[in-house]
Amino acid sequence: MQKQRSILDLISRVKDRGAAPYLLGLLDALEPAAPILASSLLVAQPLANLWGAGDACRELADLLDSPTGTQQLRDLLKDKRQD
Repeated sequence: MQKQRSILDLISRVKDRGAAPYLLGLLDALEPAAPILASSLLVAQPLANLWGAGDACRELADLLDSPTGTQQLRDLLKDKRQD
């Protein structure tokens, strides 16, 4: 079984590849639909488990479903520190 990745691991990889600004723009555009996206991620979680991203999928769904979650996600993407 593969090791599960967390949302912080995935965000770190996104930052390493220089894609954080693109995801920030996508987050701005899709923020009104965040609860619907969260539900879709929960449906996709079993499939994400096959690639070891089930935990990250669940964490992202929880962030998108909470009232302050999109701002927390935005802050994580803007954070300049490398963990």
